[in-house]
Amino acid sequence: MNKTATKEWLTKAWHNLSTARLLYELNHYSDIIAVEIHYAMEKSLKSFLASKNQKIPKTHNLLEIYTYIDDFIQFDNNELLLLKDISTYHIEESYPAFNRPLPPQEEIKEVLEFSEIVFKNICNILNIQKDELE
Repeated sequence: MNKTATKEWLTKAWHNLSTARLLYELNHYSDIIAVEIHYAMEKSLKSFLASKNQKIPKTHNLLEIYTYIDDFIQFDNNELLLLKDISTYHIEESYPAFNRPLPPQEEIKEVLEFSEIVFKNICNILNIQKDELE
C-alpha cells in the first residue's frame, strides 16, 4: 500500500469535508457547501486508487469513479443515488446559472452526513487514522 499517497488524498478530502461541516454549521451558502462535499467525496474515493498506485481517472463523476473502486467499498442503491446527487454539485453548483435555486439545507445535511460516514469508513478500510491527516 502506498500510504503516503493515500494520506495525501485523504488529507485533501478531510480539508474539504471539515470546511463543508464548518460552513454548514455557520448556515453559509449551500451551493458552496455542496461543492466542498463533492470534492471531499471525490478525493475520498480516489484515495483507494492512490493506495494501490493505480491511475487516477480524470473525472469528477462519482459513479464513474465507483466503477474503479467497487472491490474496495460497496454502496447500496440509496447510497448510489446520493453519489449521483453529489456528482451533480460539481457542475451545477460550481458555475453560475441564472435563477438556479440553492440546494436545500435538508439535502445538504443528508449528503454531508453521508460523506462524513463514507470518509470515516474509507479511513478504517485503509487503516489511516484521522490524526495522521491534520
